[in-house]
Amino acid sequence: MKYTYEYTIRYQDVDDTKHLRWVALEEFMLEVAGTVADELGFGIAVLHPRELTWILTHLAIRMSYMPMPQERIVIETWIEQNAHMLSTRDYRIYLKPSSDSSREQWRLIGECKSVWAVLDMEKREIANVFDDPIFDGCVDGEVLPMPRAARAIALPDAPRVPYTIRYSDLDYNRHCNSCKYLQALLDAYLPTALTAWQLSQAPATNSQESWRLDIHYSREVYAGEQTSIAYQDEGDIIRYQLLNAEGLTSCSATLAVSR
Repeated sequence: MKYTYEYTIRYQDVDDTKHLRWVALEEFMLEVAGTVADELGFGIAVLHPRELTWILTHLAIRMSYMPMPQERIVIETWIEQNAHMLSTRDYRIYLKPSSDSSREQWRLIGECKSVWAVLDMEKREIANVFDDPIFDGCVDGEVLPMPRAARAIALPDAPRVPYTIRYSDLDYNRHCNSCKYLQALLDAYLPTALTAWQLSQAPATNSQESWRLDIHYSREVYAGEQTSIAYQDEGDIIRYQLLNAEGLTSCSATLAVSR
């Protein structure tokens, strides 16, 4: 069972290269996941009264082109599997030439694999829920041939940037929003190679390169918490690690170029 959603890229969705921001792209992925969950009957409106909520644990996105304002994209999504207390949701991202263009004219510009869990909000631990009848019949089963986001290595000797979790970072789950992690990482260090790649892209064309973003979410962080962000630029791969107030990894990420 697959679902498609169309977006027109707005000017507030792009950065100073005039291409879609990675944070905005992640927001699209999360919005689509939430919309489908609502339509299938296991969204936040159903889970919250049971003191349960969805959380993102892994996200991997590979893009060959980052769209520009007024360009249209179509996001196709489906559930690959619900197993071992985790739900794997896959995506394909297409560039749509015009509002009336046929599917055959769409251009594949990206793929995404996400892994989700259901959090018991009182116990603050993962709940085993996928045997509940509300999840019956929701799995499409197609396997996207893309590895899920890997846990990044520790960066003990890398530069660190302090970051305090703010009110604007929080979501309805009372912890830092998934997209805000990525925003904090890129604010701490924006790779010049990534910016150069986006600046080199002409409208509606595919680059000879693609970039892959992997994020692994490990621990919650909360309002007022003093965290720090370590980063290491190795040229074709940039590594990030967000450490909580106790020095434990809360989130790790990599940005890597693929030619």
